[in-house]
Amino acid sequence: MCYRTKLNVKLSEIEQSFDARFIEPETYKPMEEINAFSFMKTPVVTDENLGEIEMYNWGLIPFWARDEKIRKMTLNARIESLTEKPAFRNSVENRCLIIANGYYEWQWKDPKGKEKQKFLITPQEQELFAFAGIYSSWTNPKTNSLVNSYAIVTTEANELMSEIHNNKKRMPVILKKEDRQAWLSSWEVSGFAFPYEVKLNAKAI
Repeated sequence: MCYRTKLNVKLSEIEQSFDARFIEPETYKPMEEINAFSFMKTPVVTDENLGEIEMYNWGLIPFWARDEKIRKMTLNARIESLTEKPAFRNSVENRCLIIANGYYEWQWKDPKGKEKQKFLITPQEQELFAFAGIYSSWTNPKTNSLVNSYAIVTTEANELMSEIHNNKKRMPVILKKEDRQAWLSSWEVSGFAFPYEVKLNAKAI
């Protein structure tokens, strides 16, 4: 799966790479490691606003949720069951680019994962890249405030990630730069499942 990402570049680099502008630039802070379980806001580009970079919360909250507790279970969305899972099926056509310049994964050194090796994973041909994402807009019934949130779409691991993420053998869908628009244009999700992939580097840290 994918629960730790990296985005530590300057705001101007993100805007240039994605040909878009931050709506609230003051809310962006470069971070060496972003923990999914903090449910924090990170930069995304949605299919509704291609020229804008917005800050959405990691952890998708479907519009029908009574509260935000479900987000613990919706940080990632398996591409194979996107159209079936109640938490995701209403958001399949709500596509977004989740911006990053790396993510972290842990290799289990023993069957129970008591000893682990941490790796930084990056695409070989993109310094800044986009995870395939889906998003939802939810109104908190207690405060009436709007929460925009997302899930990172995951797929079967390729050969490299099967060796590194050896307990789950999953990986996030990282989009080729030329396919960002295709994802946002609601192309069939199955076309982005493995063997769709980008070439990756893995650095032990």
